[in-house]
Amino acid sequence: MQVESRVTVSVPPEKIFAIYADVANWKTWDPDTKDSSIDGPFQTGSKGRITPPKGMAVPMDFISVVPNQSFTVESRIPLFRMLFEHELHPTAAGTEVVHRVTFSGALSFVLGPIVGNPLRTGLPITLASLKRLAESGRVAA
Repeated sequence: MQVESRVTVSVPPEKIFAIYADVANWKTWDPDTKDSSIDGPFQTGSKGRITPPKGMAVPMDFISVVPNQSFTVESRIPLFRMLFEHELHPTAAGTEVVHRVTFSGALSFVLGPIVGNPLRTGLPITLASLKRLAESGRVAA
């Protein structure tokens, strides 16, 4: 199961990537994040934790970080894997931002809809909030 949403933001990718790199403040633009942290720099191989508004903190592994282009984190619980992809594509209007969540594992047929259905509603809200923050001028690239 996969959920995806896109938005065009009228700033360069570097500005959005700077927002992504500030992991401790994801909660300021992502209503589906109560808390988040990273142990070390925002780079491939780092580890962190993310807590949804309802539920327990889960570990996340930064499996790919490409400056100003993308980052992917993976969260696993027994028999269930969530892959969160974030892509930045430069356009004439600024940057197309893509957020994609993919569920896999033996329990994905049960947990996928439970987690995925709220994400279908939540991802566009998250991207609208990210867009507002990036375009506000309150974040330095």
